[in-house]
Amino acid sequence: MVSLMRRWLQIWRDYRQKRDRLGARGERAAAKTLRKAGYKIVGRNVRTRLGEIDLIVRRGRERVLVIVEVKTTTSEDPPPEVHVDRHKQRKLSALAGQLVRTHQLEDHVVRFDVVGVVWPEGAKKPVRVTHHVNAFESML
Repeated sequence: MVSLMRRWLQIWRDYRQKRDRLGARGERAAAKTLRKAGYKIVGRNVRTRLGEIDLIVRRGRERVLVIVEVKTTTSEDPPPEVHVDRHKQRKLSALAGQLVRTHQLEDHVVRFDVVGVVWPEGAKKPVRVTHHVNAFESML
């Protein structure tokens, strides 16, 4: 029984590590795409007591703070963007509210973007990186 449990835990750890590496590669690809589009990365993997924001970006001197959720999958079916459901939208809204209050950014407009990355197993680079501007409205 103990060896079966150890084996199961090892399989779970291996799965999590593989998934985390894919997510990190997707976030790097998303950041590169956003920089090419003229955005400046002001935060990556910003952690708060409520959770984590993948990317925080700005464009030029605009007073728009863009909260970016990056979703990476190995296949197009279903597209990675569909995984940003209402629950995730509520969580991102709460994280953004906390960020705005903590850093006194009340004079900024907050926008929520989603970047979907499709990166097949074994591929050297992603086959698709799609930036969805203003993907959803705040749920607060």
